[in-house]
Amino acid sequence: MATKKRDYYEVLGVGRNAADEEVKRAYRKLAVKFHPDKNPDDPHAEERFKELGEAYDVLMDPDKRAAYDRFGHAAFARGGAGFGGGFHDPFDIFREVFGQGGFGGGIFETFFGGAGPRSEDPQRGSDLRYDMQIKLEEAAFGAEKEIEIEKLDTCDKCHGSGAEPGSRTVSCPTCGGRGQVISSRGFFHVSQTCPRCRGAGKIIEKPCRQCRGEGRVEKLSRVKLKIPPGIREGSRLRSSHNGEAGIRGGPPGDLYVVIHIKEHKIFQRDADNLYCEVPIPFSIAALGSEVDVPTLEGKAHLKVPAGTQSGQMFKLRGKGIMNINGRDRGDLLARLIVEVPSRLNAEQRRKLEEFAALCGEENTPLRKSFFERAKEFFQ
Repeated sequence: MATKKRDYYEVLGVGRNAADEEVKRAYRKLAVKFHPDKNPDDPHAEERFKELGEAYDVLMDPDKRAAYDRFGHAAFARGGAGFGGGFHDPFDIFREVFGQGGFGGGIFETFFGGAGPRSEDPQRGSDLRYDMQIKLEEAAFGAEKEIEIEKLDTCDKCHGSGAEPGSRTVSCPTCGGRGQVISSRGFFHVSQTCPRCRGAGKIIEKPCRQCRGEGRVEKLSRVKLKIPPGIREGSRLRSSHNGEAGIRGGPPGDLYVVIHIKEHKIFQRDADNLYCEVPIPFSIAALGSEVDVPTLEGKAHLKVPAGTQSGQMFKLRGKGIMNINGRDRGDLLARLIVEVPSRLNAEQRRKLEEFAALCGEENTPLRKSFFERAKEFFQ
């Protein structure tokens, strides 16, 4: 029994009037949560992840979204895999009514200007989507990746023609090669699509046994992809002609790779800037010194002035991520966290008490200012 598809808005958890930006945010959050790599023990994670991608593709495409809002899942009931070949023509409803035992295909063609692509003609293959996770370093500096995908590819036996080797394409004997047959309905003579060749006007003498005349079969394919430096989360790369093979020699579709960047153990990214927290001892914060700060290219030196407060931010210019246009580079912003010793021996404690007595309130202006503003609460 087929599983009933969930509403795309429900899948992403957004309202029907949600703007594109809201749809994007919802998808990114859920895609990270349900990515199969993060849920190796959940057998339903991959299915949920694919469902999210399908909903996102429809709701981010104005034409598909309009069709979905009007017809629901029925708008894509006849589409192929991926998101390029799955759009359903609403006028197919009329074709079903007029093309089966009623008035014949000719009526539809008269009123709506043609019956569209014929099933025996070469047809473009569907576009495909692939979600790829990369490291922050790969996003920053670029990388070359190779992916494996299962897809419909050109049949090796018939080379996409759909015919057995040595077989010919011959004129359809039913319609005489015209693609149309004439039937009489009382006073009317109606032209309709030939039921044997489906409007092509020709048939394959012997369909290929390997692909059953379609010209393509399921294969595991490897695709090389170049990740440009500076790519951002959610970016979509197009690999031309690496989608599904076309039907009966038609051109292939494209492959779209959606980029997801793994969480880094040290850095957080905001556009082209990087952020990190660097702990420093109390003595360096008080006396000043030079400390090492990590960057994506190794360590950098940062001069810490005497009297640095915990949480103070320092900027290392040009140590962030190159903009994808290749002209500018972001900064690294390091937040210094002053670390207080958690355990002191007797000698350390005695020296620190002496230090505290020497400092008094003159060396704690922030504390002094705070208690002056808050003194009414202590009365």
